[in-house]
Amino acid sequence: MKIVLFPNFGKKNALSTAIKCCDILNELGTEIYAADCYKAEFAEKSFVKFGKIEEIAEKCDIIIAIGGDGTILKASVHASNYNKPLMGINTGRLGFMASMEIDELDMLSRLKTRDYTVETRMMIDAAVMRDNKIISEHTALNDVVISRPYSKITDYTVFTDGIAVSSMRSDGMVFATPTGSTAYALSAGGPILEPCTECIQLTPICPHSLFSRTMVFTAERTLEVRHYADDDLVYFSVDGKKNCQILKNDTLIIKKSLKRLRLIDIKGNSFFNAVNNKLMNPIK
Repeated sequence: MKIVLFPNFGKKNALSTAIKCCDILNELGTEIYAADCYKAEFAEKSFVKFGKIEEIAEKCDIIIAIGGDGTILKASVHASNYNKPLMGINTGRLGFMASMEIDELDMLSRLKTRDYTVETRMMIDAAVMRDNKIISEHTALNDVVISRPYSKITDYTVFTDGIAVSSMRSDGMVFATPTGSTAYALSAGGPILEPCTECIQLTPICPHSLFSRTMVFTAERTLEVRHYADDDLVYFSVDGKKNCQILKNDTLIIKKSLKRLRLIDIKGNSFFNAVNNKLMNPIK
């Protein structure tokens, strides 16, 4: 078995957790890989092999992200590109998508025996159309957010099949997958969706209305978004990390992606346990 470690050493305990993972996985007879940029951190582990992240992700069996939800989102790009199962070990504050905490590393042996389940998570594509041409395309696991800087209010309209289905004045909109329903969309007042369902959730950000509510569309819907800001200072972000400008006459297209993320659940019912332990109770 070949496993790629994808750590975020900016997180507390991530380095010590990664070293412990190395020792446990090595004892299990696993081939361990990491990106070239981590050679210094794993210098004392002579059995760790290194390479370009794209190359080692393509030939591995499993990717393990060590950090918080942001680390899992970054690792999901490589996991979905090569259809590899991904497992998260939480060393951050929330770690909502993680299957394991740092005091549960003994469960790594289940990877060897395949004593785990794999959940398939839907992703969404965002594309900008300008002058009837697609000029940029991106894929999100959590969400695509359209907004203006400094929380300036703007008019937006959402269409499907040429019909306007939502028109509002707001700070922006969150287009979320079921996985992303517990991220920004939740903070904006949207509902929690079971992550293995397939749909697209539209949640307004601070709408200037008494009646604006979250809308949930079937995954087969293609949504088109237009804004009416005169200064063109409107942007969209993909999983919180890419910001792209949308001009007044552009159309932002949101639809179900052909890519999927295969997320390992090593304990069972990880999602509902996370809702109970990390959302219903205060974060310490």
